[in-house]
Amino acid sequence: MQEMNVNTVVLGAGPGGYVAAIRLAQLGVETLLVEKEYYGGVCLNVGCIP
Repeated sequence: MQEMNVNTVVLGAGPGGYVAAIRLAQLGVETLLVEKEYYGGVCLNVGCIP
C-alpha cells in the first residue's frame, strides 16, 4: 500500500464532492477524493439525470 500525504480528504464524489475536490486543487490544496462506487454519485448515475 502506498502512503500519501495530503491536506484534505473529500469523501464522496457526488455533485458536491467532486466540485469541492476540483476547487481545492485549483487553489493549490493537496486533495484526495475518495469514492466507493462511481464518480457523480446517485444523482448523476441513476437518480436525477438518466
